[in-house]
Amino acid sequence: MIRQAMIFAAGEGRRMRPLTLDCPKPLLSVAGRPLLAWHLDRLVAAGIQRVVINLHYLADQLRQWVKQSAPVELEIIFSEEAQLLETGGGLLQALPLLDPAPFWLINGDIWLDSLPSAPQLEAEELGRLWLVPNPPHHPDGDFVLQDTGQRATFSGCSLLKPELLSTAQRVATFGEPRTGAFKLAPLLHKALEQGRLSTALYTQGWMDVGTPERLEALHTHLTGAAR
Repeated sequence: MIRQAMIFAAGEGRRMRPLTLDCPKPLLSVAGRPLLAWHLDRLVAAGIQRVVINLHYLADQLRQWVKQSAPVELEIIFSEEAQLLETGGGLLQALPLLDPAPFWLINGDIWLDSLPSAPQLEAEELGRLWLVPNPPHHPDGDFVLQDTGQRATFSGCSLLKPELLSTAQRVATFGEPRTGAFKLAPLLHKALEQGRLSTALYTQGWMDVGTPERLEALHTHLTGAAR
C-alpha cells in the first residue's frame, strides 16, 4: 500500500492574480475550504501517512495553516525552495524527505474526487500517469492514452518511483545529470518512450483550478450555487 505523497505548492499562482497577491494558491478557498484541505483529506482517505509539501511563495502562510489545520493523521514535511525549482527540480530536492518507495505526486492546483486505485508497479516500471479527456482550455492534450492511442490531458496526479529522478534517467533525458530548476515533463516523456511509464484514464471528478474562472466553476460544482 502506498504510504507517502508529495504536493506541489511552491508556485506564485500568476494566472490566479489578483487572488494570489496575498494568498498562496493552495490556500484559496473553494466551497468554504482551502484547496490544500481537499487534497489532504483525499490522502488521509487513501491511507497516506507522510506528505511532503514544497514551499516558496508566501511559505509562512502555508506553514502556519498546516500547523493549525492539517489532519492529525498526517506527518507533513516541508521542502522549502530558496528560488523556484520548477516541477523537476522541486521534486529532486524533496526526494530525500521521502522513503525509497513509490509515492503519489499531486499538483496543488487541481481538484480530485478521490485518488485512483494504485497499481502494483513492476520492477522496471517508474510509475503511472492519470489522464483526463482534454478540457476546452487544453484541447491538444499532453500524453497518449495507452488503451486508446488518443491524446489526453495530464490530470496532475501520478504515482511515481524515486528512480524516475535518478542520475541515469536525468542523463538519458537531458544529456547531463541536470540539477537546479528544471521541468518534470521531459523525464516523463523519456520514461514513456522507454516503456517504463504507463498512462491510464482518470474517470472521476476532476478540475484544473488554474484561473479565477475555473475556481468559481469548481465552487459552483461543489455547492450548486454561484459565489
